[in-house]
Amino acid sequence: MTERQLVVAGAVMLLIGVGAGAFGAHGLKRLISPEMLGVWQTAVLYQLVHGLGLLLLAVLCARFGVSLLGVAGGVMLLGILIFSGSLYALVLTDVKWLGAITPIGGVAFLVAWGMVAVAAYRGS
Repeated sequence: MTERQLVVAGAVMLLIGVGAGAFGAHGLKRLISPEMLGVWQTAVLYQLVHGLGLLLLAVLCARFGVSLLGVAGGVMLLGILIFSGSLYALVLTDVKWLGAITPIGGVAFLVAWGMVAVAAYRGS
């Protein structure tokens, strides 16, 4: 991903994350169990943290000029979509097997942050 794409993706993920957080706090709170609300909040938290991560990667790309950071951004975005997306879908549909997909997103987060570390280590 380019610096511009990272900023756009990060901003969109943050926009959606704030909306999802508000929806959970105000719209879903009375409709779902406290346990499922916790699942929703976990999805929001990871989306917001990694949305900020995408913005950080745009800054780091400018600093280190390493294409690996752009790839890490793509992997991080995929992680958001899989991790948070599967949890949102689990809460909204109560389809339990969706929880089995969530760790794939978590692994994508780990891989992305590992790539960031490698890129920073190798960068000038």
